[in-house]
Amino acid sequence: MTKLKLALDWTPNSNHIGFFTAKEKGFYHEQGIELDIINPIEDNYMMTPGKKLELDLADFAIAPFETVISLNNKANKVHAIAIYAILQNDLSCIVSLKTSGITSPSLLDGKTYGSYKARYEDHIVKRMIINDGGKGEINIIYPDKLGIWNTLLSGKADATWIFDNWEGVEASRKNIVLNKFSMNEYHIPYGYSPVVLTKKENMESKREIFTGFISATKTGFLYAKNHPEESVSILKKYLTDYDLEHMDLETSVKMTAEHFGDENSCGIMKEDIVSSFLQWITEHQLEDKIILEQELFTNSLFV
Repeated sequence: MTKLKLALDWTPNSNHIGFFTAKEKGFYHEQGIELDIINPIEDNYMMTPGKKLELDLADFAIAPFETVISLNNKANKVHAIAIYAILQNDLSCIVSLKTSGITSPSLLDGKTYGSYKARYEDHIVKRMIINDGGKGEINIIYPDKLGIWNTLLSGKADATWIFDNWEGVEASRKNIVLNKFSMNEYHIPYGYSPVVLTKKENMESKREIFTGFISATKTGFLYAKNHPEESVSILKKYLTDYDLEHMDLETSVKMTAEHFGDENSCGIMKEDIVSSFLQWITEHQLEDKIILEQELFTNSLFV
């Protein structure tokens, strides 16, 4: 068996269900892989998944596509490459509480935004406000990453970025009504998030076993989509106590699985979606145009 490590971007949730399903059902073992899934709660998110990949503490990392761009363009360049898209559609959005009266991004001017300090995040939020007719003048705070959602619920922040299929489901279960603003609605062609990334040199030197990892992962996500009750029972074993208490897992998984794709599209990244995001980034001078020429993703491990 080949031991491989996957660093999660967040505590286990419905975006990860395919990995846990594949692990529990033995799909990785069938490919000769013993997969260790690293939960960020182990270090309270002190080190990002991208950093764990950079330092070879993980073979694969789950992160937004922005992390691939960042690693390839930092001073100590890491030849990272995205190899699997967990979701075919963006399920994230900026949200405010309905009780706040913030019914559109332009009304965030002068308000407080709870940021994850992700690459481009603050600029994207400001640009969303501007695209809605505002000035983009917002107070940004950087709370503990695993507690950002609660800064919104407690009133310490007026808005933050969530996954509608996770925090959005939790809010609905608690009868908390959210105003939701998606990137696409405000002319921001956001890319794939989250994706699985790895180091290009490792992918090339271990292509056979990495191909097996992708095959087992895809099988796991499609199995989870087609067997929701069983996959929910698997995922429950890995949830935090908070999520077990507050999450409507069945609803979240159903909502998420619709976006895994089918046999032909599951995990695949489309050139036009990636290209539109990269073009937007360069147009707003967030990166040099060299990113348009870099190989930042591949579907070549799908066989």
